[in-house]
Amino acid sequence: MAFRPLPARAPAALLREVKPLKTLFNQAQRIERLQQLVASQLQPAAREHCLVASWREGCLLLIITDGHWATRLRYQQKRLLKQLQALEEFATLTKILFKVQPPTVEMRAASRTISLSSSAAENIQATAEGITDPKLKAALERLAKHGQSGS
Repeated sequence: MAFRPLPARAPAALLREVKPLKTLFNQAQRIERLQQLVASQLQPAAREHCLVASWREGCLLLIITDGHWATRLRYQQKRLLKQLQALEEFATLTKILFKVQPPTVEMRAASRTISLSSSAAENIQATAEGITDPKLKAALERLAKHGQSGS
């Protein structure tokens, strides 16, 4: 018996018809709207460090990407609470919690590639042949190979 996949359906139709997806999509839209409202009340420099995680039973949980910004926002907590309570969506807000969670994506330095022309590689190889120190000679030969393989 061969497996026959279901026919493809448009994403909009899936969101309308499949209840779990519809619920998830509505929650994501709600969180995005709350994020915009919270960001509108923060100083511009703090906006990139603050994400809305949840909003339940009068408690707003904010994820802060940096401990420094969490401390600054804790000092401003009363002001932020009053400003948010003035907005219709946060009328029942009673508490703001901050959780520090550094970004999970590691920031890696851009990898450097060695690109040497063939003439530079030949010059390095020629220099290596005249060197008596075995470690330096080996290092220069490795460098010359990078140039030869890159051109």
